[in-house]
Amino acid sequence: MDNILISINDLKKIYRVGTQEVRALNGVSLTISKNEYVAIMGPSGSGKSTLMNILGCLDTPTSGNYVLNGTDVSHMDDDALAEIRNKEIGFVFQSFNLLPRYSALHNVGLPLIYAGVPKSERAERSLMALRSVDLENRMDHKPNELSGGQRQRVAVARALVNNPSIILADEPTGNLDSRTSIDIMNVFEDIYQKGNTIIVVTHEEEIARHARRIIRLRDGLVESDKMN
Repeated sequence: MDNILISINDLKKIYRVGTQEVRALNGVSLTISKNEYVAIMGPSGSGKSTLMNILGCLDTPTSGNYVLNGTDVSHMDDDALAEIRNKEIGFVFQSFNLLPRYSALHNVGLPLIYAGVPKSERAERSLMALRSVDLENRMDHKPNELSGGQRQRVAVARALVNNPSIILADEPTGNLDSRTSIDIMNVFEDIYQKGNTIIVVTHEEEIARHARRIIRLRDGLVESDKMN
């Protein structure tokens, strides 16, 4: 099907800790279509962080298949994965991950530098991304001159700047108060309405409720997968 963006089949991930085997994923299978808004939930040790790392091409499975936008990325080497990440995935992290010495505009444009985009085009696209999160009036501000919510908006703009296939957000409101959290989730809603695919990994029910589909993991398996 042309509409399927992510297809994972019987995904297993085994870590070795000393002489012990830790089974983080025990055979996860699921598909995510283009323009879906999905929350992945689960208690500590459920495998949700491992699944997020594999979905984000930060790690590879021990066995099983992961096809992202038509490309099997299950067993790629680090360089190939880095290329896929930069092209296909926009990350939003709990801790913002902004470079403190650089302006909002420069922080947003970092993925474009790695992609080899010329400077003039970088500036234009970075400004458009900041505009999409209502932050163009703060483009010259450094992270320490911005509020927590504004920093996360910069991070969202950076995730959008490469026009990725997926926005992957890991506890995106973890460092924000409840009012600012709602503000950021409204930004995600807006991005989703414009046709983007969003995957939010969270342990907070009220954050997951913003998604249209909630996948719950337990003991490395999909416990439930329901439309919200």
